[in-house]
Amino acid sequence: MLIDSHSHFDAVEFDADRAQALARARATGVTRQIVPAIALDGFEKLRSLCAAENGLYPAYGLHPMFLDRHRPGHLLELAHWIEREKPVAVGECGLDFHVAGLDAETQRVYFHRQLELAREFGLPVILHARHALDEVTAAIRRVGKLSGVVHSFSGSIEQAQQLWKLGFCLGIGGPVTYERARRLRGIVASMPIEHLLLETDAPDQPLHGHQGVRNEPSRLVEVCACIAALRNVDAQTIAAATSQNCERLFRLGNS
Repeated sequence: MLIDSHSHFDAVEFDADRAQALARARATGVTRQIVPAIALDGFEKLRSLCAAENGLYPAYGLHPMFLDRHRPGHLLELAHWIEREKPVAVGECGLDFHVAGLDAETQRVYFHRQLELAREFGLPVILHARHALDEVTAAIRRVGKLSGVVHSFSGSIEQAQQLWKLGFCLGIGGPVTYERARRLRGIVASMPIEHLLLETDAPDQPLHGHQGVRNEPSRLVEVCACIAALRNVDAQTIAAATSQNCERLFRLGNS
């Protein structure tokens, strides 16, 4: 049994065949998915989806890449949603200094408040950190008493070690399947297994061999197999360990 720790299964890309994609995921052993929000205007759809299907768990947050959809009042709304709905995490939130036109200071306002909300509600955070990993790590340390995952980790071994010291996990998905990702593959090959989570980031980040095709949670089995090969263990070992990590972080139980 596998858990996709980061899937945007509520995305419009799945509207036409969501039931079939979910069936494919379950058929490959991907029985549970953490589904993080990106903006307040999608919270209702996400809630309805996760309420209708077993094994889908919502997280609510304001993603740094979608500043044009956020308003300052949405942070208060987010707090209300967290208090009322009791999601498994706060997120997806973070910083993105890669995409042009995203105001850094505005990103920080949303990000720092969401870290505070995670601490206040005792929830893990699902973090986006692109060209901003050192600042994100510093913010985690400054706020304190936080747990969570940096999804789609792409940093150095030194940056990974700083996150592990803070108790954070690394979310690893499609990029690790590319041979050119030598630094990432080296980290994954030897990292402490207790800090590893598997993810697809569906519908984004297609795996090697599936370029140009919509990604989906059923592909997680290929991520698992790739990591197992890198670590020279069987896939079941990786599946069991990462599922336990996900259950522990998001308090899912082992159902």
